[in-house]
Amino acid sequence: MKLNYKIIFHFLGLLLLFNGGFMLIATLFSLIYKDGVTLNILLAGLLTILLGGFAMIGTKNHRKEMNKREGYIVVTLGWIVMSLTGTLPYLTTGAIPSFTSAFFETMSGYTTTGASIINDIEALPEGVLFWRSTTHWIGGMGIIVLAIAILPLLGVGGMQLFAAEAPGPGGDKLHPRITDTAKRLWLIYFGYTVAETLLLQLAGMSFFDAINHALSTLSTGGFSTKNASVAHWNDNPAIQYIIIFFMFMAGTNFVLSYYLFKGNVVKIIRDDEFKLYFKFIAIFTIIAALLIYFRADVSTTTVDHPMVLGEGESAIRHALFQVLAVVTTTGFVTADYTAWTPFLTVFFFGLMFLGGSAGSTSGGVKVVRHLILIKNGFLEFKRSLHPNAILPVRYNEKSISGDIVFKILGFFILYMLSFIIGALVFSMFQMDFESAIGLSASSLGNVGPALGEFGPVNNYAKLPPLGQWWASFLMFIGRLELFTVLILFTPFFWRNR
Repeated sequence: MKLNYKIIFHFLGLLLLFNGGFMLIATLFSLIYKDGVTLNILLAGLLTILLGGFAMIGTKNHRKEMNKREGYIVVTLGWIVMSLTGTLPYLTTGAIPSFTSAFFETMSGYTTTGASIINDIEALPEGVLFWRSTTHWIGGMGIIVLAIAILPLLGVGGMQLFAAEAPGPGGDKLHPRITDTAKRLWLIYFGYTVAETLLLQLAGMSFFDAINHALSTLSTGGFSTKNASVAHWNDNPAIQYIIIFFMFMAGTNFVLSYYLFKGNVVKIIRDDEFKLYFKFIAIFTIIAALLIYFRADVSTTTVDHPMVLGEGESAIRHALFQVLAVVTTTGFVTADYTAWTPFLTVFFFGLMFLGGSAGSTSGGVKVVRHLILIKNGFLEFKRSLHPNAILPVRYNEKSISGDIVFKILGFFILYMLSFIIGALVFSMFQMDFESAIGLSASSLGNVGPALGEFGPVNNYAKLPPLGQWWASFLMFIGRLELFTVLILFTPFFWRNR
């Protein structure tokens, strides 16, 4: 069956309209704060809307059917087109004059990685800073999930797009209609963002800082309005505890948030992935806190602010914050964890491969995949002793088919291969071993802070142009969980059947 190119371009046009619309919101912030770049951002927004309008008008007579192949293409090209046009506010304002660096910053935004090449963030105009945070928020729940919420306007079913945008296990739907599921998810996402903005403001942040950090937290992105990231507020623990809470919620399956609001707490408590996610956070925080308390001097690694509530509280807070920031791939920083102890440096490097829950905005491998691999590993011991026994992997009291287990094994192998290849390519740019593996793990897992030259208190400004393109590619395939993008490089994908 031939590809329906018209619906692909029609959908890309719709995404561009969304992108341009959000740029107009950034224009409004620029106007309110009188940062001097209002017309520049307005021009970027109008150009993007114009492109989207032409694409939609030119393909209005499309065949209203979308198969799986077209879903993969729309998601992949959608991310690329959004990232390309997302560079316009940086370029038109001169905030990032280099296209390569602007593309890196934009891809880092949409993929919610949070890696930045900007040396002085606080010198940027407010409109640009808001746009930078907005790219996180759009990419967090997914550009495509946003768009399928209004797909009935196009007369197209959205299941193919939802499957491509959120591949892997954990695809619980809240409603038989996929568009209604998307709307409910976005309503929860928006509600959390508003709640965090208000709480951060009450805790002492300015409204502008509060809304930007809320956009970054709920998307598990990590862009901050301050050069020191959240360490800027190390003398205000309340702000950090608010961000900790919302990082935890953002790393949890948003379907569970829906059950929480419906009063179905039992469903949450019985969820296998949530239980393991909670245990991981608790255990890793205890390990990190004990090592910080007995072996590290937090006050020398927290960017100028003293500990304010005692060493014990500070150790627990910094441990919990950084464990959540890395596990959920948010990437905010309150301290340089690579300066604590060598063990904790390797410890946090390992956490980059964990990821939050399936159905959350976090990147990484995801807890559910680790859970199923662990359960399958233990069952292999039993199968060795009882080769004729039928021992299925169980998840949430249901048997998991062998196909799903094999897909997860395949994903994990492909993920590790991508990490190794990624590190090898980075090493070609004369990077040391620590920087190369840290950069590869961080980019692929959409974490943000890495190791070595690109650690928590540094940025990516030293990364050469080719390195920025390679890192952008790793962020891209990591955000769409490998298969969605890499399947397009296979010859059989393009064969007309």
